[in-house]
Amino acid sequence: MDLSRPAKRRCQSKDVESEASTLSPVVIFAHGAGAPSSSDWMQRWKNMLKEALHAVDVVTFDYPYMSGKKRAPPKAEKLVEFHSNIVKETATTYPGHPVVLAGKSMGSRVGCMVASMEDINVSAVVCLGYPLKGINGAVRDETLLQLSIPTMFVQGSKDGLCPLEKLEATRKKMKAPNDLHVIDGGDHSFKIGKKHLQASNSSQDEAENAAVQAIAAFISRSLEG
Repeated sequence: MDLSRPAKRRCQSKDVESEASTLSPVVIFAHGAGAPSSSDWMQRWKNMLKEALHAVDVVTFDYPYMSGKKRAPPKAEKLVEFHSNIVKETATTYPGHPVVLAGKSMGSRVGCMVASMEDINVSAVVCLGYPLKGINGAVRDETLLQLSIPTMFVQGSKDGLCPLEKLEATRKKMKAPNDLHVIDGGDHSFKIGKKHLQASNSSQDEAENAAVQAIAAFISRSLEG
């Protein structure tokens, strides 16, 4: 019996798996409640993420409500299906590439909901300014506690929608591996006041670059693991 051919196929299969594990990630980047994917903030972070993560692509999109007159966002749960379809389409377009979900504020919360779906396969989640507190001030941690995939938080230390002590308490309860990078003096959109920048002898660009490098290191560790 000739076993050489099956052995060769097994070897080729391992080579394919090895190649797939080293492919660049594709990032799906969701906007926040108030500004579309074309906003300056989203475009700047899209470019930074693409470069730092060596991403094959950073896919952005607008939730349907953005085309309405009032542009008032619905409840996050009502955006999950649309968001998940974007993820599925992107995974089909880039087969074998690890999928990373990134989001600004509301977009990160919806992304976490999508990542917990049974028919969605993603490698990591990046939350830029996660809105942990709801309008009524209550902590909204249910979505985060359901996650099982590596999750990276980037938060401004002066972000009123996500007090760091409450996020720390939530992180301790999470079953998903997670990490946090704090932008000192940053608000919900990471904007740092001039006085704080002068006192720390730093710049907005330096602070954001440090955050992106922390994200890249986290994603690299997550994909290797």
